[in-house]
Amino acid sequence: MKQEGQIRIPSGCAISAIISREGRRMTGEAIMQSMVPMHDRSNGLGGGFAGYGIYPEYKEFYAFHIFYNDNDARAECEKLLKDRFEIVKAENIPIRKIPEITDVPLIWRYFVAPLASILSRLQLDEKEYVARTVMHINTLLDGAYVFSSGKNMGVFKAVGFPEDVGRFYRLEEYEAYSWTAHGRYPTNTPGWWGGAHPFSLLDRSIVHNGEISSYDANRRYIEMFGYKCTLQTDTEVITYIADYLLRRQGLTLEETAAVIAAPFWSTIACRPPEEAAQLAFLRTMYPSLLVTGPFSIILGFTGGLMALNDRLKLRSMVVAEQDDRVYIASEEAAIRAVAPDVGEVYAPGGGEPVIVHVKEGAY
Repeated sequence: MKQEGQIRIPSGCAISAIISREGRRMTGEAIMQSMVPMHDRSNGLGGGFAGYGIYPEYKEFYAFHIFYNDNDARAECEKLLKDRFEIVKAENIPIRKIPEITDVPLIWRYFVAPLASILSRLQLDEKEYVARTVMHINTLLDGAYVFSSGKNMGVFKAVGFPEDVGRFYRLEEYEAYSWTAHGRYPTNTPGWWGGAHPFSLLDRSIVHNGEISSYDANRRYIEMFGYKCTLQTDTEVITYIADYLLRRQGLTLEETAAVIAAPFWSTIACRPPEEAAQLAFLRTMYPSLLVTGPFSIILGFTGGLMALNDRLKLRSMVVAEQDDRVYIASEEAAIRAVAPDVGEVYAPGGGEPVIVHVKEGAY
């Protein structure tokens, strides 16, 4: 009989999300609990979570979460940070040592603000400056990896099953209005701390189930704009595509979905003329950012999230609502584990984005 780790599960990986439309903050216990029924969709080579609204006392500062191989790498990285930012707090991220999580790197967080004098000299807005700094560290500083860099949010990930990763990071001690989660079953890429999901840049984070057959084309295109894919997994490129389209190109979430999971030309031809023209423009303008292959993704951002399947819906994803909460997961069992009395659970169509916004001012 084949043992765990010897069986390839093409539809493996688990994703989950819980968000409060009213901005009510909830501990990480529910999102951790939602991952338990999907345990067998991952194999212990990666798990992680993203929480939004977790740092209200430092909400005006960028929260850098960084893995270090050793203290030499930390010293070099901290020197760079001090040259570029005001550091208002630096500390180890609190963890709980458990036997299921091993080979633990140094895990630090920094609450920082870009130095205004440097922004003025370089004529950059602060988000672009932070993004460039993240790329610089992850590409050029050996032994240092920034895995979270947004305001009032944070990514927590490791090599392990997601429910163990949650306990390791003590997520029951954090409160967020939106949580996303991932359990990894790597098929073509290695399992390592940096390769666990979510992937994040600034406040946008991605969890993903599937395989990206267009990865090389997507990567070659996005790297022309200063992004660097260095983390040995295809999901990383979706994070940069989202940042490029939403932040740098100014597209809406709906337009971004129409680029990443663009309808077939035959489908576009059947749409009303104005809609067809817009979809055709996006397909023509950004052909190299069409993501092909089976996927379901959840994009987290400040004040909301978006869930999206590939246009053929080759990966499972279901959605349900109860009171002010919206639940999204790979399986219905994950939703009912935390909301047993939830009503209708439905599956969005291929390429149909599910967009949830938190009430304005509630976050």
